Amino acid sequence: MWMLEIPPFLPFFIGALFAAVTRGTLRGVIMLAVPVASALHLWMVPEGVHLQLALFDYQLTPYRVDKLSLMFGYVFHIAAFIAIVYSLHVRDTVQQVTALLYAGSGLGAVFSGDLLTLFVFWELLAFTSVFLIWARRSRRSYQAGMRYLIIQVLSGVILLIGALFYAAENGSLDFGFIGLEGIAGWLIFIAFGIKCAFPVVHNWLTDAYPEATVTGTVFLSAFTTKVAVYALARGYPGTELLVYIGAAMTCFPIFFAVIENDLRRVLAYSLINQVGFMVVGVGIGTALAINGAVSHAFNDVIFKGLLFMSMGAVLHMTGRMNGSDLGGLYKTMPKTTVLCIVGAASISAFPLFSGFVSKSMVMSAALENDYDWIWLMLLFASAGVFHHAGIKIPYFAFFAHDSGIRVSDPPNNMLLAMLIAAVLCIGIGVYPAALYSLLPYDTGYNPYDATHVLAQTQLLFFSALAFVWLNLRGMYPPELHSTNLDAEWFYRRLFPVAIQSLFAAIWRLDDVLRRAFVTRLHRCLDILSSIYHVPTGLLTSARPAGSMAMWVAIFLAGYLFLSFVY
Repeated sequence: MWMLEIPPFLPFFIGALFAAVTRGTLRGVIMLAVPVASALHLWMVPEGVHLQLALFDYQLTPYRVDKLSLMFGYVFHIAAFIAIVYSLHVRDTVQQVTALLYAGSGLGAVFSGDLLTLFVFWELLAFTSVFLIWARRSRRSYQAGMRYLIIQVLSGVILLIGALFYAAENGSLDFGFIGLEGIAGWLIFIAFGIKCAFPVVHNWLTDAYPEATVTGTVFLSAFTTKVAVYALARGYPGTELLVYIGAAMTCFPIFFAVIENDLRRVLAYSLINQVGFMVVGVGIGTALAINGAVSHAFNDVIFKGLLFMSMGAVLHMTGRMNGSDLGGLYKTMPKTTVLCIVGAASISAFPLFSGFVSKSMVMSAALENDYDWIWLMLLFASAGVFHHAGIKIPYFAFFAHDSGIRVSDPPNNMLLAMLIAAVLCIGIGVYPAALYSLLPYDTGYNPYDATHVLAQTQLLFFSALAFVWLNLRGMYPPELHSTNLDAEWFYRRLFPVAIQSLFAAIWRLDDVLRRAFVTRLHRCLDILSSIYHVPTGLLTSARPAGSMAMWVAIFLAGYLFLSFVY
């Protein structure tokens, strides 16, 4: 029975230790064995609390298993395995060790049964993942990593403060439904929202992910935001505010993704768009909506990983990532092209692909609960994601104009990882019952009724028609070399200028005050000199040697003081 008490993060942490002291093939075997062995172990673990500790007056639960945590646990193992296969050609100890620690931290967070344990893994996620950004070893990646780390650590600090307030209010640290009652609920909500990339606080994602290494981005796309979605589904199901926040998340990234030239940044915006669907599902809070949110998180990890892998393959082989520099790659990278199109079809929710069987659940739940305007926003967002991720990504990378670049498909391990993800995308789309059997609730939902299929097919058809028409008329935003800033303009442009102006004003005021003080001091000395510096004056009469020594000391001290202030 002691085997049940082994939490899933532990094999990953132990595997990271072994990976740190091994090299070559042996390290690769260890890294592959870790998610496989851990997944088999998790498959046999029943629901329930398997590890509890006492800390002062509080009961901590580092390892709790239920259907919600299992769903995220399963997909995190799949994501870790695929990403490790994808990165087998990499010979970088920093990346490989931190990747295992990062995946283990994500698992630790979703199986946490109390807020203190959640906080520990919350911060470990930040400190381990930042090395996947810095591992690119460029000035841009270092700066983006620092901004990413500051925001992620801030999220953790807010979570800790909220947890302390929660403990004071409730006398418990158990991580269950929290809600927005009281300051603790709001603080924890904000912490979750930062990591979930809520609007305005989302820029850590679009800023940092495109700067990570080719393989690091694949890991990053799987864990951080999905841990936040899990935390919202655990702590805030049915919180109506999330419906409106999620709807905003689905829509606003579309406008930035359409004008963005860096194709990995387009995918980063697309990631926020898809997380928005999950947040809407959590906010609606019904059984169907929660199922939709959780299953879409499951599918998004796979198809978004596939898209990041295909773009990573392009970057790995060509060294370029801007849509304006690419095109025509289908001639020499046919396998990558086909696999990318599978990912694009999945994220666009084509029938028989994975995105369709999960996204439609959230949209159906919105209609069933009279969120008509929200449903329309989700419909617009579905068309938008087809434009920027379903069409733009494969079109500008592999088709469009011929860039003249002639490179082959990437190494076999990268192709194999993409193939596994593509097979899962199609398998889940064709046979969704396998995924539905793992969901928290049994709702008897059938995605393949005539209404759903016809509505989605029409939406995709007219979206494609709009793209072709805009392209032929020259009205589609061109791919240009540029840096597009949205909310990050505040801390990358406005705040530095404001802070520099503020300190410049402080230094000018300091200079004026010092000069005024010295001027007045000179005047005082002149007055004293005119009074006492005469033959009969106080300072010119005969004095004992001891008295003179005392005055010398006083004047010396005064001189030192003046030299300091001047």
